Amino acid sequence: MATNRSRRLRKKLCVDEFQELGCELTLNLREGLSEAEIDDFVDAFLVEGIDGNGLGYVGGEDYGFVCLAKRGSVSEEQRSQLEAWLKGRKELNDFTLSPLLDVWYPENPVSPKA
Repeated sequence: MATNRSRRLRKKLCVDEFQELGCELTLNLREGLSEAEIDDFVDAFLVEGIDGNGLGYVGGEDYGFVCLAKRGSVSEEQRSQLEAWLKGRKELNDFTLSPLLDVWYPENPVSPKA
């Protein structure tokens, strides 16, 4: 595809100055948790960790993608706040939160402008 695109097309494709960033999240829940404890953790994760930081989450209880709840990019500060929230949870053995990456084209490098 041509690289000389109009501003309108760049915005529609979410490229260049319109690149949107998010991160992948893998959760490893502690063994022996009851269904009620898992449900309580997922509810708290979605309300406090995700909604509380203005984020959106797509995925399941063990793997998903964190993005902004509206159009735009997750900031490094929001990513750090989520990471701190996850570190404080006793329900998790561990977790992996990727560095910020392009939401629409994960193979593309992160633009310094994003």
